[in-house]
Amino acid sequence: MTNLIETVNLAATPADLVQHDRVHTSLYTDARLFDEELEKVFYSTWVWVAHASEIPDNGSYKSTYIGKQPVIVVRDRKKDVHVLLNRCRHRGATVCEHKKGKTNSFVCPYHGWSYALDGSLRGVPHPESYADCLDKGELPLVSLRVEQYNGMIFATFKDDIEPLEDFLGAAKKWIDLFMKQGAGYGVKVSGEHRFRFPGNWKIQLENTTDAYHFPLVHKSFLSSVDEQTLELFDFVEGPGYVEDLGNGHSVMVMIPDLVDLEADLDKPIPERFEALAQELREEGIEEQQVRRIVRAVGGSGFNLNLFPNVACSMAFFRVLQPVSVTETEIHHAVITMDGGPAVANRYRLRLHEHFQGPMGFGTPDDSEAWERVQKGAQAGSDLWIMLNRGLPGEKPSEDGLVSDVSAETGMRAAYQQWKKMMSA
Repeated sequence: MTNLIETVNLAATPADLVQHDRVHTSLYTDARLFDEELEKVFYSTWVWVAHASEIPDNGSYKSTYIGKQPVIVVRDRKKDVHVLLNRCRHRGATVCEHKKGKTNSFVCPYHGWSYALDGSLRGVPHPESYADCLDKGELPLVSLRVEQYNGMIFATFKDDIEPLEDFLGAAKKWIDLFMKQGAGYGVKVSGEHRFRFPGNWKIQLENTTDAYHFPLVHKSFLSSVDEQTLELFDFVEGPGYVEDLGNGHSVMVMIPDLVDLEADLDKPIPERFEALAQELREEGIEEQQVRRIVRAVGGSGFNLNLFPNVACSMAFFRVLQPVSVTETEIHHAVITMDGGPAVANRYRLRLHEHFQGPMGFGTPDDSEAWERVQKGAQAGSDLWIMLNRGLPGEKPSEDGLVSDVSAETGMRAAYQQWKKMMSA
């Protein structure tokens, strides 16, 4: 039997804290580990910062964080995307305090240094006092390496890191499938719900590919839906699966029939979407496109976890931002069809509010569970967190390892990547 109270030496390395079937409780509670993983994980790999629809025009920007460092994601006059450290090169003040907007430049509110959209230093008030000791060309906002895949924008502090597409690897095909929710109109972020919970970021990372909790934690949600939807979400003993995609990424397929939203469009339209389908027909949309839109509104049948900070989760982006070893901020960004029928997007928003919103049936229950995990982590400092569900049935797949839908394969994948990066 596995020893759950095995003492870990105080000099233990990160590699000692992650085994093939469990991780040590200190991964949730050790502030020194938290500081180290900011450097070795968040500042040493590709981190998701935005979707292209959030900065659609020249001058559009979004402020966010990579780890604990504030950054600005901005589109310049040539429509190129930049990710800039949100810190004036003069005395360090932030140059942008708005979450999003549109601008021609960024101006430091302290001494008025102004920067172009590409980060270059444009102007300095009263430059005569510097005489010849100020070279504006040497003092731009610090710019990070940026790459995109199918509208997903990532940035990294590492110039010598592998290309983004290599890092995403087998996850790329799942991103492509997820983006079919645009139903031919494209995908658009249409707002987000932000909240914090008193727990470590990795607790939430685990949750995205955890089907095991769904029937218990989300009883209230399941009690709020019709019989047809209830049957759809009865997936724990169904034909779904969890797959390790490499580099810490994983996918949990809950509803295999909804993996490819453009397949089997001739199947009957679910009863809960019949009214929507009729409204779309009355707008003059042809039948095949009606069915395509209806399928897209319901969302994809899988959750895709992209290590370390973003998930493409059925019908929204879930972004995690570490705040401290015991606090995490979560952003739930709803996605709609960019230029799609207004009635379809309204349906989409209502579905999002039903589960993810602050008054929804899903997110409040999830966050309560995450908080309890952190609270329980304070008891028994030498206890281990078990991640062995699904190991007996786990087998090699084309991209990595695969097991049943309630397996902890995705969590094991993330922690093996954490171990690799923390041991580098």
